[in-house]
Amino acid sequence: MYNDKARIALENFYKRSDTLSLGVCNGCQLMIELGLVHPDHEEKPTLLHNASHKFESGFLGVTIPENNSVMLGNLSGMELGIWAAHGEGRFRLPYPEEKYNIPLKFSSHNYPANPNGSDLDVAGLSSNDGRHLVMMPHLERSFFPWQCGYYPSDRKNDEVTPWIKAFVNAREWIKTRNR
Repeated sequence: MYNDKARIALENFYKRSDTLSLGVCNGCQLMIELGLVHPDHEEKPTLLHNASHKFESGFLGVTIPENNSVMLGNLSGMELGIWAAHGEGRFRLPYPEEKYNIPLKFSSHNYPANPNGSDLDVAGLSSNDGRHLVMMPHLERSFFPWQCGYYPSDRKNDEVTPWIKAFVNAREWIKTRNR
């Protein structure tokens, strides 16, 4: 943000209506630090050290509430397993829940199900228009059933997990804007 060329390039990218972005783990930390998800908020969300004061890694459950995220919107209502691995992933949200587009929450408020102690059990945030998504868990590590720490036995023949839909949704959204 202190380099004018970089700052202007980022601002121009996020002002465009035909762009998407995804920040996973360290990408999430960077996008939050730069204030890219909620640029209109006077006080921005932050990411803090995990409440346990240690690096947390595990296969966890997350819920996908109703949301307008381009990537996760049509997964609303699902509860899925996903890998998380981070030491600084605790979302601190300065405003009430209704000020945020929260497309991803840990399945339970209690540790270790919420491995970092995030406000509102948040595992991910999306910009208000749904185009920019940040999340601490790793959907890219959870595409195939064999990657998952647990996968339902009645779905053992799945070639891919529902997480692949996030990228299919992004591709379809881009196709509708680039005709």
